[in-house]
Amino acid sequence: MGAAWPTPETAALVAGCVSIAATAASVAWSAASQSAASQSDTHLGQPSGTPESGWGSGPPGGVQGAGESLLSGTGWVFVEVPALLALTHVAARRRPVAAVVPGLAVATVLLRQVWNAPWPVALGGCATWALPAVAAAGAGLYLRWLDRIRVHAVAAAVQDQRLGLARDLHDFVAHDVSGMLVQAQAARLVPGLPEHVADALRRIEEGGHRALASLDRTVHMLNDPGRAPTPGLERVADLAEGFPPAVAVSFDVETDGVSREASATAYRVVSEALTNVRRHAPRASAVSVRVAAEGEEVTVQVENDGATGRTDGQRGAPGRKGGFGLAGLGELLAATGGSLEAGPYREGWRLTAVIPA
Repeated sequence: MGAAWPTPETAALVAGCVSIAATAASVAWSAASQSAASQSDTHLGQPSGTPESGWGSGPPGGVQGAGESLLSGTGWVFVEVPALLALTHVAARRRPVAAVVPGLAVATVLLRQVWNAPWPVALGGCATWALPAVAAAGAGLYLRWLDRIRVHAVAAAVQDQRLGLARDLHDFVAHDVSGMLVQAQAARLVPGLPEHVADALRRIEEGGHRALASLDRTVHMLNDPGRAPTPGLERVADLAEGFPPAVAVSFDVETDGVSREASATAYRVVSEALTNVRRHAPRASAVSVRVAAEGEEVTVQVENDGATGRTDGQRGAPGRKGGFGLAGLGELLAATGGSLEAGPYREGWRLTAVIPA
């Protein structure tokens, strides 16, 4: 196994510490050089500095040496600072506390040039150099906030889809159990049944009633008041009717051969896809829905020409934000052995869902 690469947060911490250490070493070296030059000038009987202390104060030899040192390091600063700003941005997005060190390094890197200036000048310069670091960290924190919103939205969409499936499970299982109860009740009416058979049918009927009661109690809180039964493939044509633009619907599947669960999921896919067409491609001139049976799977394909007739070259309406219903459906389909894919197709967009029948 190869060596693992350091995380961006670790790289930001290491780079920031190295930069701060380099700044401290540069300041110490410059101060020591100026002190040595001052002592040398004093021994030679030359004045040790200018009358006024300030930026550039010190002996001429010390200033010249410091200037040469600064000129030789200026080019490196223009490489170092952008790298530190990039690391500050990435660290703020991933782990905000890790952005403090590279941000501080950016703010203090100016001390390599103004170390011998009056402290108000040095402090003001460092504060000015800190502004790009603050901006980089702010941009990273904003993207972190957007990431959190997206994660929560996807989780909410998945949860909503799961609640919908829980409600559907109640409806489907209740329907099947009710059918079993009817069969057991009808069988008990057959004359001449042996006692043990009649007793078994009675227990089956009682167990069915208990199962229905348990289902009702378990999912009662999930059911919305007045909720209509979950539609299926038989309602896809009604869903497409009146949708702007006109939707061409084609069926290559017998709805009677598709389970109610798969039928309801297919309806959800079509509904979410058409909603996204209205939201992201309001200028689409043609939309097609195709439902076909392929072996033990049902394939739902929705296409639109979202870019047709546009002059701005952009898909979707400006300023519109997307939803996360497809993300929830994709996870649920993957959990049940299906799949969902969506992406650009020709001049528009195509969504393909594979649902176990």
